[in-house]
Amino acid sequence: TGFTSYLGLVDVGAVRAGDRVLVSGAAGGVGSNVGQIARNLGADPVGIAGGAEKCALLVSRLGYRVAIDYRAGDVSPGIAAAFPDGIDVFFDNVGGEILDAGLAQLRRHARIVLCGAISQYVNGVERPRPLHNAYAIFKKMARMEAFFIYELSAHFERAEAQLAAWIAEGRLIYQEDILDGIQRMPEALLRLFAGRNVGKQLVRVAG
Repeated sequence: TGFTSYLGLVDVGAVRAGDRVLVSGAAGGVGSNVGQIARNLGADPVGIAGGAEKCALLVSRLGYRVAIDYRAGDVSPGIAAAFPDGIDVFFDNVGGEILDAGLAQLRRHARIVLCGAISQYVNGVERPRPLHNAYAIFKKMARMEAFFIYELSAHFERAEAQLAAWIAEGRLIYQEDILDGIQRMPEALLRLFAGRNVGKQLVRVAG
């Protein structure tokens, strides 16, 4: 998740100091890193997560300026309020309606990073949703790109060095959600699809 967060934002998203960054799934394993990385690079991150507890964590611990609660209703007004001048980088982990809402607020030459589409799977079945605001990509001369982290393996050493330095400096904390016992593996998987995990979902197995 560290490599995915860093390389997705830096190499795919081409984030720069001063960029306005929107992150969906911001309390998940990847999203919990992206806000901190954006902040460390001088960007301005806003996160979307589900529930008041997660949203409070985004702002208090994970580097986000503002948190938008998708469980509270349509995220579009919150995105518009958080980005009155538009979005430079949209790091999307969920797809569907939230991706569509973010597309409506793009700035010129924005970059949309497609990291995941967890909302498009129901009981293991893929159910894609049309993007009604896809025309904004053309209108704003934006770039949308998906990536698979192992295709960026040549850059892992560089990412590891920077992430390790930030951890040592106390500028990057890793958020983990740990369940105990191998018998809880199915529960852990279901927590991911239900958006119940906070940070990287792990299962601790006795040695």
